[in-house]
This record gives sequence, structure tokens and C-alpha cells, in this order.
Amino acid sequence: MKERSGIRIIAILLTIITFWGCKEHDDVSENKTYTLPRQPNYISEVWQADQEDGTYKNPILYADYSDPDVIRVGNDFFMTVSSFNCTPGLPILHSKDLVNWSIINYAVNKQIPEEVFNIPQHSKGVWAPSMRHHNGEFYIYWGDPDYGVFMVKAKDPSGEWSEPIHILKGKGIIDPCPIWDGENTYLVHAWAGSRAGVNSLLTVRRMNAEGTKVLDEGKHIFDGHDNHHTVEGPKLYKKDGFYYIFAPAGGVEEGWQLVLRSKNIYGPYEGKVVLEQGSTSINGPHQGAWVTTQSDESWFVHFQDQGVYGRVLHLNPVKWIDGWPIMGKDLDGNGVGEPVRTHRKPDVGKEFPVNMPRESDEFNNGEPGLQWQWYANPSVKWSAQIPGTDYLRLFAMSKKELPNLWDMPNLLLQKLPAPDFTVTTKVKLNIEWDTSGKTAGLLMMGQSYAYIGIAYEDGQYWVKQVNCIDAINGTPEKVIQQFPLQNNEVVLRMEVQAPDATCHFSFSEDGEEFIEIGETFKAQKDLWISAKIGIFSVSEDNVRMGGYADFDWFRVGK
Repeated sequence: MKERSGIRIIAILLTIITFWGCKEHDDVSENKTYTLPRQPNYISEVWQADQEDGTYKNPILYADYSDPDVIRVGNDFFMTVSSFNCTPGLPILHSKDLVNWSIINYAVNKQIPEEVFNIPQHSKGVWAPSMRHHNGEFYIYWGDPDYGVFMVKAKDPSGEWSEPIHILKGKGIIDPCPIWDGENTYLVHAWAGSRAGVNSLLTVRRMNAEGTKVLDEGKHIFDGHDNHHTVEGPKLYKKDGFYYIFAPAGGVEEGWQLVLRSKNIYGPYEGKVVLEQGSTSINGPHQGAWVTTQSDESWFVHFQDQGVYGRVLHLNPVKWIDGWPIMGKDLDGNGVGEPVRTHRKPDVGKEFPVNMPRESDEFNNGEPGLQWQWYANPSVKWSAQIPGTDYLRLFAMSKKELPNLWDMPNLLLQKLPAPDFTVTTKVKLNIEWDTSGKTAGLLMMGQSYAYIGIAYEDGQYWVKQVNCIDAINGTPEKVIQQFPLQNNEVVLRMEVQAPDATCHFSFSEDGEEFIEIGETFKAQKDLWISAKIGIFSVSEDNVRMGGYADFDWFRVGK
């Protein structure tokens, strides 16, 4: 009996030792089911990565999902990306196979300091987040280049996230990533030269066990000035006794993916380039996340800068050779991978149906879809989508003394979804008090922008095509062409064509026959983000308040 008891005690001890050994990493094998939002799968008419034959094509998301980080918990993959000045921020995307994704939530409803982000802060805000799963909770860390490092957490990624915790104050501290390593917790981060006066450095700091407070000034563990300028975006992992830091270098448009490793968290680190453009047309392949499937395959999700279309997402296979991850395919035998255009899908045990982030919106469900973001912290005063109605109402908010829409916060926008697409919306402009100076429309937004809209002036409704060249520097809008309308309802259309997102505008009063209007417009990106499509409703300064636009639907197609 004593012998059996001794064997049982030894078995228990071995189980405990094994458990704590596994806790060196997040337990990605945890078989947990999350209460994910129930919605039918969405199939885009304009871009589909899943080829439905066991393969996929890159980009897996032809949209501006910048600086992605991806983790697996059980059988589910979760991703978050940079959101800069747009809110809600930190979108949460979900996938079962790394190819088909949907937006399920946002981790931040308003950015802080709230009074600062109540107006558009172009290029600022949420930079390069990292997501981790630890002790049954999801954590997201991000750097605001002007204020420091923030963190939010949640037990369910599709549920409510905590209020942001300001864990490290300082200018120019960006791209943070944590690791829980036994009794120690660390944070690695990079530096923004525009705020800190120095870049190309990676720094490690100690944190408390909860990951809510930085405990020291940190130590620089890698200097990229000699061979890897603009090293940034570090992601910290531990594998086979090595600390690995995956970090992009060389700049967004022409850079490469670097991996560092060391037996000691503080180094010294040896480095290797593991992904480069090489002979492909995929420029600057870097900055992303290493993730494993249930079958222990390794994959790398990263972005490629596509100019006006933003930073689109690619998926590349990873092979570990002599302790180094080689991404994509080594086409020339130099030991460095190059990105693939097509590949078999990841082995996740079964096939899953095609699914992707939504683009179109019928405005029938009481609130806009999760694809929409405002240009700044939102206000309840800007819109109403009353349950039981089948339209979205945008109130005509005053432009005050602004020369154009560049600093208007109440623009409702979403990402460009593909190289070529057409967007159509039906809008009804309602005027109160017979007041001129009200406009609502369909917008291509960027440093220069253009729209087709419906306006009310001097007792008449008009459809207008308007350009604003160099809006970023305060240039006023210019009406290119206008036509009188028979009533206050019109269908607006914008056709976008590759390679430079050239826009063609047209309208219809009956929804069937479309009339071209204005001139073509070559879209321009915003600061650090792509151009965006969307809708708006505004009022000129010094006119009586009131008026609103009812958008019946918003449809993206070929």
C-alpha cells in the first residue's frame, strides 16, 4: 500500500513539474471555446484568399491591417493590429485556419487622453500592438509615440476589455511586447526617432508579475545602426531554451525580417535575416507574428506596404533549420526565405468555410457593422441607428471654421478592401428650417480627398462631385461638377481601379441608370494608414443647426 502511495506521489510531482515547465510559454493547447459573435460567414465579391482547393493566395487580407500580431489559443487564432487615430481601436479578428478572418470586436472604445483624441490625431494613437494569452486572460500592449505604453486585458476576446492601464510613461517608446518567463516578466520595445531622438534600438525592461507596471529603466539589448537600421516592432518568444526576438528592419517599404536569439534575455544576441523580397515583387516583407498550428506547423503573418491601399497581410510558411526560422521559400539557396504568392493552407485538422471581414452594410441591425471606424473618438451625437429601422442616420455636424474635412472627427470610414472594387450607397438628405449649407456623401479620404455628395442650397437639392487636393495643408474644397436633383434622395457610386486607386464617380435618381459626374481622382493615403472609403454628413459654419442624412445601405462589389 505504501509502495502504491509513493508511486502516486511521484506521479503527481512529475505532473506538477511538467505543468510548470509548460508554463514557460502560453498554453496554446488549451481546449477552450469562446463565445464568439454569431453571424453568417461573409464572402467578398472583390477579394478572396481561400482558393477552395486546399490552397490560398496572398495577400490573405488585401486591406490595411498594419503591424499584425497573432496568437493561437486552443483551436482559435486571434489577431490585433494598429489602429492609429481611428476608433474604436485595436480591432480583434478571429480565424480557424489563418486564412479566413472576421472582425469580432474592438479592445478600445476611446483613446486616451480623451480630450486629445476627440479631434483627429493623424499618424498618432495606437501603434504596433502585441497580443498574448496568460493565465486564462488575453493581454494587448501597445505604444503611443507621445505618451508611452498602455495595456488592456479580457477573459474573452469578444467580450468586454478592461480600461487601458498606462504602464510606462515616456515619449518615443513604441512597439512593446511582453513575455512571462517563470518567475520573471519582461517587456521588449523599440524607439520612435521622431519623438525620442534615437531609433534602431531594442530595449528590455522588467515588469511585475501581473504585467501592469514596468519596474526599471531597462537595458538596450540590440543596436541596429550598423547593419539593421530602423529595427523595430519586436515580438518576443521563447523556444528550446532560447529567447527569440522577431523584428523588422530596413524600413516599411524596402525592409526585411530579422530574427535574434540568445540564451539570456539581455543577450548577447546573434541575428539572422529570415525573410527578404529577393526575386519576388513583394516589397518590404516584414513585421508580424510567428504562430503555430495544432499540428505544430509554424507560420508567419506579416504585412506588405501597398501605398494607397495600406499595409496588406501575407501568410508565409516557416521551417526551423538549425534553430532558425526560415520564412516562405528559399528560392536562391542563400539561406533567406522569400514570400510566397500561393501555398497550401495551414494544417488545422479540418477545412473551414470561406469567411472574411465585412465590407457591405445594410444598416438593419441597430448599429453599424464592425468594419466601420470614426476618424477620432466617437460621440453619441453624431449618429443614430434606431432598432427596427433600416437605415443609418448621420446628423449634419458643423464644420465650424475648418477649411475642409481633414480634421472633421465625424467621418465614418472603413479600409479599402481590394485593388479594384465599386462602392454604392443610397442616401436621403433631410433638411430642417429650409437651411442651405448641408452636405452628405460617399467619400474617398486621405491627405487629398474626393467625394460625390448630395447638398441643399438655395431651396434646391444638388448632386456634386468635389475634390480637395492637399487637404492636409488646409486647401479648400473645389466643386468639379454638379447637377440639380428632382428630390432629396439619390444613389451614389464610386468605382476604384488599380494600380493607384483611381476613382470614377456616378449617380442615379432611380437606382438603375447611372450618370457619370466630375473627373477621375487618384486616391492618396493618410498618414501611416491607407486611404479610406466611407460616408459623412456635415454642415457649413454659420448656418442654422439641424439636418441629417439617412443612409439606406452601403454595398461593396465588383
